Amino acid sequence: MGTVFSFDVRGGDPAAVRTALADAVAALHRADEVFSTYRDDSQITRLARGELTVGQCDPEVAEVLELAAEAERVSDGWFSTSYAGRLDPTGIVKGWAAERAARRLAAAGAGGVSVNGGGDVQLLGAPGPHRPWRIGVSDPLRPGRLAAVISAAGTEELAVATSGTAERGTHIVDPRTGRSAVTDLLAVTVVAPRLTWADCWATAAFAMGSRQALAWLEHLPDVEALLITAGDEVRCTGGLAARLG
Repeated sequence: MGTVFSFDVRGGDPAAVRTALADAVAALHRADEVFSTYRDDSQITRLARGELTVGQCDPEVAEVLELAAEAERVSDGWFSTSYAGRLDPTGIVKGWAAERAARRLAAAGAGGVSVNGGGDVQLLGAPGPHRPWRIGVSDPLRPGRLAAVISAAGTEELAVATSGTAERGTHIVDPRTGRSAVTDLLAVTVVAPRLTWADCWATAAFAMGSRQALAWLEHLPDVEALLITAGDEVRCTGGLAARLG
C-alpha cells in the first residue's frame, strides 16, 4: 500500500496476541497483493482489465467494492473508485485493512490496540487503566508541530484519518474533473469510530473544499473534523472540542 504500518498492542495473553499480530501482518500483505493497482497480477488490476469477475476474486474484493459504493453514495460522488476511467478502490483499502488488523488483535484478547497506517489510526480499547489513547495531528504549515491532540477517552473505538498535501503533495483527485483537487484546504482530519469511513470522509472532504466539506461533515453521524486552510484558518465541526486533549 506504499506506506508503513505500526502496531501498539497492550494486554491479553502474549502467545495469542503474537499469533494474532502475525496473522494481521500477513493480512495486510495479502491486501496489498489483491488490491494494488501497481501490480499487473493483482486481482483488482485483472478485474479492471476484465480478466476476472468479482465472483472469481477473493471475497474481500466484493466487500471493499460494496463499502466503496456506500462511501460514494454518502459523499454524493466526492469519494469514487473510478480514476481516469479505470477501477481504483485504493482510497478505501488502507483504512479498511488497518481497521481489520486492529479488530483481529482485539478479538484475540488485547485490551488496547492502536494500528497506524501511514498516519491514519484505528484505536480500540485503552493503553492502560484510566489512560486513553491520544493521537497528535500534524500542523501542515509548521513541520514538527501539532495542530491538535485527539483523545479517545470515553469510547471503546475511535479512528483518526487525515487527507492533505503536506506529506504526499498533490495526490487527491477531484472525481468530477478527473484532475488533481484544487481547493483552499491543506489538510482535513476526520474523527470517527471506524477508520474505513474516517479515511473515506477525509478524502472526500478535501476534494470538496472547506465550505462545502464542513457543512457535509457536520451532518454525518458520530463524525467530527478539523480543517486547515492554506490561509492558516482552522475550521472545526461543532463537537470536536469534546475530542481534544
